[in-house]
Amino acid sequence: MNSEVVVSKNKMFNITKNIKDLGILVGLLVMGIVFSMLSENFLTINNILTIALQTAVIAILAIGETYVIITSGIDLSVGSILAVSGVVTGKLLVNGVPIWISVIAGLLVGGFCGFLNGFSITKLGIAPFIATLGMMSIARGSAYVITGAMPISGLPEKFYFIGGGSIGIIPVPVILMFLLALLFGFLLRKTEFGRYVYCLGSNEDAAILSGINVNKTKVWVYVISGVMAATAGIMLASRLVSAQSTAGVGYELDAIAAAIIGGTSPLGGAGKVRETIVGAFIIGTLRNGLTILRVNSFWQQIAIGFVIILAVYADTLRRKKSAKVK
Repeated sequence: MNSEVVVSKNKMFNITKNIKDLGILVGLLVMGIVFSMLSENFLTINNILTIALQTAVIAILAIGETYVIITSGIDLSVGSILAVSGVVTGKLLVNGVPIWISVIAGLLVGGFCGFLNGFSITKLGIAPFIATLGMMSIARGSAYVITGAMPISGLPEKFYFIGGGSIGIIPVPVILMFLLALLFGFLLRKTEFGRYVYCLGSNEDAAILSGINVNKTKVWVYVISGVMAATAGIMLASRLVSAQSTAGVGYELDAIAAAIIGGTSPLGGAGKVRETIVGAFIIGTLRNGLTILRVNSFWQQIAIGFVIILAVYADTLRRKKSAKVK
């Protein structure tokens, strides 16, 4: 009888969890319906593709942020890493370096910045907030030094395809976003490394006792975040046909917001890449819809702030229900 009760509780927990997962998607659909009713210009193919294109950069940043937040960390440097990786790629391109080498160099810069974040946190014992805040300043300053605070223009026409091209009617950045979401979603949910990430976020002491190399896992998580930021930076430079040291200012906040709105717990141990993508689309849709309705950008920030607070409140309720089931 006791086993039947446990099975019943587990089933109820899974049903509740699935409803929560669907709730995020339903929220996005409801938002789309509301905006389409308020403006005939919203629900058009061109506008939907515009939303997807504008969301791609934030979504890719948010994939890396999801990994970090699941481990109970935070990465405030992704916007600055985006900028420095973009300008390194742009600088190499204008100096005649082949596109593929320039792109790899930009990705390596992002990965190295992420490694330094992980090293500072694991070996130097610096809190993630402080370590990544320092890297935010270092990376942004490096971008200014490299460019002299001037945009890098004259990038090769072929480079534009990465951020501004399309396959059929689908923009390349949108395709890359979904491919990266599939790859890193699989890595998180179906591999040993992904299990280590969840275990680390749920209970670091238990992870250590289980024999997990906690420091190595943390470093790799921040490397992933850095590479995702570099990918977004290269994509943005390509789309603008210009690498700018001011690119990505404030993007770290949108990336964190997308992950949290998508259900990644700020306390760690819970989160999914696919839901983060939905969270990014919620932000993108909200901004686009309010812009079409000619709502001031300051009010848009206020609206996004309320959505973040509601998302965190929902996570708090979810954790309370989970504790009761257990």
